[in-house]
Amino acid sequence: MTVESTAARTPRRSAGSKAGATGTKRTTRTTAKKDAGTEPQLVQLLTPEGKRVKNAEYDKYVAGVTPDELRGLYRDMVLTRRFDAEATSLQRQGELGLWASLLGQEAAQIGSGRALRDDDYVFPTYREHGVAWCRGVDPTNLLGMFRGVNNGGWDPNGNNFQLYTIVIGSQTLHATGYAMGIAKDGADSAVIAYFGDGASSQGDVAESFTFSAVYNAPVVFFCQNNQWAISEPTEKQSRVPIYQRAQGFGFPGVRVDGNDVLGCLAVTRWALERARAGEGPTLVEAFTYRMGAHTTSDDPTRYRGDEERQAWEAKDPILRLRRYLEASNHADEGFFAELEAESEALGKRVREAVRAMPDPDHFAIFENVYADGHALVDEERAQFAAYQASFADEGGN
Repeated sequence: MTVESTAARTPRRSAGSKAGATGTKRTTRTTAKKDAGTEPQLVQLLTPEGKRVKNAEYDKYVAGVTPDELRGLYRDMVLTRRFDAEATSLQRQGELGLWASLLGQEAAQIGSGRALRDDDYVFPTYREHGVAWCRGVDPTNLLGMFRGVNNGGWDPNGNNFQLYTIVIGSQTLHATGYAMGIAKDGADSAVIAYFGDGASSQGDVAESFTFSAVYNAPVVFFCQNNQWAISEPTEKQSRVPIYQRAQGFGFPGVRVDGNDVLGCLAVTRWALERARAGEGPTLVEAFTYRMGAHTTSDDPTRYRGDEERQAWEAKDPILRLRRYLEASNHADEGFFAELEAESEALGKRVREAVRAMPDPDHFAIFENVYADGHALVDEERAQFAAYQASFADEGGN
């Protein structure tokens, strides 16, 4: 299969009007949304039909993957998807305030997550539930923040997995700084920063690219291009494929099929190997698709059609690996049945854990605003208390 494309997308053209004394008036014509069924040039080791394809550059990074490890990758994706579906249902039932689904992005997260060593450090966004799974974070610990009872239910240093970052793109700067520290310490570990196509438009990301390049920081920038920054398509965010932006900062970029777990594993291992060898940063663009809403507060049917989604459903990362496992006789019906039972048990555990959590403390929003308190905050707290009291019945309950 073809590897990364070096050709930029066709530039948008400007249509000029008749030039006058004040110059030429120019308007921009935006290119149409690319056909969802069109395959871009990218690194791909496993086709949507589940066929293994050779790649001279990246095959060596997955040459030692055993059938047991392949089944493990499949298990990771299935259980991550089940957890994600359960969390979405819990939000719809009012148990969570919000949820950001990873549906469709399981291969990108599991493939890259399993490429990491224990001493590598991860800086996630708010959607890296699959990477958290790979780092050993209990999935139920991810849900407290979305219920509003904590700011993150795990110790970042216990799993080398930082707390979720809500501010778009800022974690890339944190990752770069941490990687610069690793280099100064002389350690051979690496850092990976996750972000999306929308975050690639943020100034923080450009700054992190600059610093990491200048200081040769051992960091991998892993961009999950899921085609939509909420309702804004990638074509309106970048004139060139995202991975090509790395060239301007002086380090390599590569585009991988984000629905191919083997491809993501191989490319991430390559990028991490570069980082540990002192060769500096790498930008990985995982070309994937957000099958669900941006978050549960979003309605994707308002800005994209069924045809696009159906085209991507045919590239489903879990079905792709299952086809390969079955065709290679690496898994039988007994394995899939046991995994289904394990999936059901996980769903039940997640439901019970969330419903056992306390209700959010409504007054927590007034904490950690000022170090020593403030009259304005005190006034707002009193107003909020009076508002809540207005709902009390005559008995004061």
